Amino acid sequence: MAAMELTKEHFEALVLEADRPVLVDFWAPWCGYCRRIGPALDQIAAQYADKLTVYKVNVDEQPELEERFAVETIPTLLLFQGGKAGQPLVAPGSKAQIVEWLGTQQVQ
Repeated sequence: MAAMELTKEHFEALVLEADRPVLVDFWAPWCGYCRRIGPALDQIAAQYADKLTVYKVNVDEQPELEERFAVETIPTLLLFQGGKAGQPLVAPGSKAQIVEWLGTQQVQ
């Protein structure tokens, strides 16, 4: 299962009211680094399908969400649990780094 696109209209219902952890990737199509790490996020979406949901927020199309969560650098990953965002992971270097970060967030 690949990461799914998310808009501000569905953010509250799909992320803040979710009954399980939600990983949100803030990205942009013009960002080469975002495109490079994208396949790793799709792999994580499949690998963790029974534990969390993965969404992508295009900051060019959803500037309100970018501003709301103070995203200054892309890609930025935020893990939401119980409607609250944890510490961000900014510009992860690899899938392994994302998996390690998820482990520190109590997502195994």
